[in-house]
Amino acid sequence: MPQGNTYVIGDIQGCYNGLRRILDKVKFDENSDKLLAVGDLVARGEDSLSTLRYLRSLGSNFCSVLGNHDLHLLAVVNDVRKPKKSDKLEPLLNAPDLPELVDWLRQFPLAMKIDDHSIMVHAGLYPKWSLNDCVGFSDEVSRLLKSDNYRAFLSDMYGNKPSNWSDKLQGVERLRFIVNACTRMRFVHSNGTLDFDNKSHPSAVSHSTSSTIKPWFELTNKALLPKERVVFGHWAALSGQTNSSKFIGLDTGYVWGQRMTLLNLHSSSTTSISA
Repeated sequence: MPQGNTYVIGDIQGCYNGLRRILDKVKFDENSDKLLAVGDLVARGEDSLSTLRYLRSLGSNFCSVLGNHDLHLLAVVNDVRKPKKSDKLEPLLNAPDLPELVDWLRQFPLAMKIDDHSIMVHAGLYPKWSLNDCVGFSDEVSRLLKSDNYRAFLSDMYGNKPSNWSDKLQGVERLRFIVNACTRMRFVHSNGTLDFDNKSHPSAVSHSTSSTIKPWFELTNKALLPKERVVFGHWAALSGQTNSSKFIGLDTGYVWGQRMTLLNLHSSSTTSISA
């Protein structure tokens, strides 16, 4: 069988109809094509249950990194957090196959290489890390998420501190920073401190009094090589605009009435559908 295309899709967020529409648009072949996702598979859309069931049915032809909404689902299932009505998770939480779907979901990493020069991570690449750093730190978290006692980790996962990276960080603080950098980061101060207060488009922040912060991809990363690139989601207000071919944003706000976007890794072309 000839090798098919490999696509990366932006934040799905439970928008099952949109997912199937965009796959139909590119004539996605479930037998030969592969689908990768930048995380946030669930929450806010109309059908998180069908979304997870379908993606799981693709078997080895699907892989994802975990986003903040995916981690929130794991926390809700384990009674670490309460479900939000706006996330529309009730059908999923009441589904008979919920345990199997959760066990499948928690096998995915926070970051992964998608080719020799590219990484996929939900929020982005922290400016003090190389691609290999990010994948390695993701592995530290994955070992816990895949373990039988992963609930204990979820209980310690939430919080904004520490807000700056140090190689000396250990234990819960180290893991929490890794999770926050990989799944929640948008703006970063010039000294490397994460900012969690701003979610808007960068143009809105640049004209405010908070001008000491920049999007993570605008800060100099000395560990990032010229040919390397980062494929990410998470930032709907950005609508994919980074002004750099090194940073490919695929969250184009479908769940907010905007667009859903697919990247073809073979051709580097994108396909979008409107909500």
